[in-house]
Amino acid sequence: MVDCQWACPAHTPVPEYIRMIAQGRYADAYMVNWKSNVFPGILGRTCDRPCEPACRRGRVEEEPVAICRLKRAAADNKGELNGRMPTPNEVWNGKTVACVGAGPASLTVARDLAPLGYKVVIYDREQKGGGMIRSQIPRFRLPEEVIDEEVGYITALGPRLVLNQEVTSLKTMLEESYDAIFVGTGAPRGRDLDVPGRAEAAANIHVGIDWLSSVSFGHIEKIGRRVIVLGGGNTAMDCCRTSRRLGGEDVKVIVRSGFDEMKASPWEKEDAMHEGIPIFNFLVPKSVTHENGKLTGVWFEKVGWQTGEDGRRALKPTGEPDQHFECDDVLVAIGQENSFPWIERDVLDFDKWGMPVVGETTFQSSNPKVFFGGDSAFGPKNIIWAVAHGHEAAVSIDLYCRGQDVSLRPPPGVTLASQKMGIHEWSYDNDVSLDERRKVPLMETTLALSSIKNEVELGFDEQLAYAETQRCLNCDVQTVFSAPACIECDACVDICPTDCITFTANAEEPDLRERLKAPALNLTQDLYVSGALPTGRVMVKDEDVCLHCGLCAERCPTGAWDMQKFLLNTTQAGGCR
Repeated sequence: MVDCQWACPAHTPVPEYIRMIAQGRYADAYMVNWKSNVFPGILGRTCDRPCEPACRRGRVEEEPVAICRLKRAAADNKGELNGRMPTPNEVWNGKTVACVGAGPASLTVARDLAPLGYKVVIYDREQKGGGMIRSQIPRFRLPEEVIDEEVGYITALGPRLVLNQEVTSLKTMLEESYDAIFVGTGAPRGRDLDVPGRAEAAANIHVGIDWLSSVSFGHIEKIGRRVIVLGGGNTAMDCCRTSRRLGGEDVKVIVRSGFDEMKASPWEKEDAMHEGIPIFNFLVPKSVTHENGKLTGVWFEKVGWQTGEDGRRALKPTGEPDQHFECDDVLVAIGQENSFPWIERDVLDFDKWGMPVVGETTFQSSNPKVFFGGDSAFGPKNIIWAVAHGHEAAVSIDLYCRGQDVSLRPPPGVTLASQKMGIHEWSYDNDVSLDERRKVPLMETTLALSSIKNEVELGFDEQLAYAETQRCLNCDVQTVFSAPACIECDACVDICPTDCITFTANAEEPDLRERLKAPALNLTQDLYVSGALPTGRVMVKDEDVCLHCGLCAERCPTGAWDMQKFLLNTTQAGGCR
C-alpha cells in the first residue's frame, strides 16, 4: 500500500498527480485530485494533511513532501479544463435523493450520484452552497472565488439547490417522495463558556464558529481592540487571525492544555504566531469580569499535568495565583457539537451521546432510507473526511436504491504495471533529491493584515512546484523481486544507496532485523522476505528506507528486480455495476 494515499481518507493517488505536476500536466493532476477529493483548490489551501505525516520522505529527511500545497499548485495552474468535467445526465433513472446541508459531504454525494441519473435536491439554510467551507474558513485562507468555482463544478452536474430554507423535520421529509435522504449538516453548534459573569457580559462574548460565519457573510466587520480567544483548535486559530484583521490590536489565544497538546495543526499555530498573536497555555477560565454590563476581562486559574495513582495524567490546579487578562471581546472556540433538533427521536436511533447510530462502513442509519456523513455522522473532523464519507454514502445510496445489500462493498480497482522502458530508462523520474522542503511564499504581514480578503499564502509558482515534486519518492512505483531469476550476485546490494537490501540466512524476525546490512529499527514497517534461494539464503528488503530509485533493477543482470507502479482507484457510486 502507498502510505500517503492510504492515509488520505479519500485515498487520493498522491504520487500519480505529483508526477503529472512535474511534467507540467496541471489539468491532468487536477482531475486525478477531483475524482478522489472533489475540492482540489479548496483542500490545497485548507486540508488537515493526514497524508503528510505518512509520507516516507519524512523517514529519510526531516520534513515530508509538501503534498497539500502541490495539490493547490495543480489547481492554480490548471488553466481551462476543456470538457474534462462530466456533463449532466439527461436521462433520469427514476430515483430522487435529498441532501440536507450543502457542505462538502452532501456536495460529494451529489457529485457522485448526479452523473448516474439521480435527481438530487440539496437543502441549506444559508444563501450559498458550501457549508462550513464557506461559513467557517476565513477568506484570507480561502478566497470565495475558489469556493464558487469548485462548488460550481458540482452544481453544473444538475443537482437542485434549495437555499435559504432550513429543514425542520426529518419525519416530514420521509413522508415526501424521496427514495433516500442524506444528512450532511455538520457540527453546527459551538460549545459555550459556562462561568460566572458570562451572562452579564454576553454582548461581547461570542461563540467562535457563529462569529466566523457572521464575518464570512458580512454581518460583522469589526471587533474590539483587546481580544481573548479561548481554545486550542484550528477554529481558535481562525478566530484570532480574523480578529487581527478586524481591528484587534492586542489578540491573545488562551488554552487550558499545553502547547504540544493543542488540537490545532502545527502550521496553524505557526501562522498565528507569525502574525504576532501570543499563545498562553495551561490556563482555565474561572470567571468573567464586567462593569455595568460591559466586559472588562477574564480570570484564569493556572493548571498543569499531574500523574495520579492510576498512572494517568490529568490537568490539575497548580496553586499559583489566578491571572486576570483585560479584554473588550472574547471568542469561545472550545469545541463543536452536533445538533439535531429537527430529527424526531422516534424516527431514528440515537446513542447516549445524542449521535445517530450510523454504520461505520455503510453510513446508513437505523432507518434504511436515511444516511449520514461528514461531521454529522461521527462528530467534528475536517473537509477531507467529509468527502470520504460522502463517497461511501453515495455507494450505499446507489446500492440501496437498486435494491442491493449496502454492506457488500464493491472492491477497488487495482493495477500493477512495469515501468521499464529500457535497460537504464524508466517511465518516471528516479533521480534522488536530497533537497529540503520548499516553503510557501507569504504575503507581507502588514499587507496581509490590512484586509480580511487578502490571501496570505501565495502558493507555489511553477518553478517551486517542480522543485518540490522532485522530493517525492514515487512510493507507488515499487520494487518487485522474482526469486527464480536471482543468481545471488549481490549486485543490487552493492549499488543500493541506502543499504536496504540484504542476502542472509533466514531467521525469526527480531534476529533478522538486527542482522541486516542496515538494522531495520522501524517495527511498524514490515520486512520484505523472499522465498529460499539456491544457496539457502533469502533476500530481505527494508522498505522503510528504500528510495524507489530503481538502481537495483538497473544493475540486476538477470531482471530479477523490476519497478512496477501500483495504482489503487477506490470504488465510487456506480463502480459496482
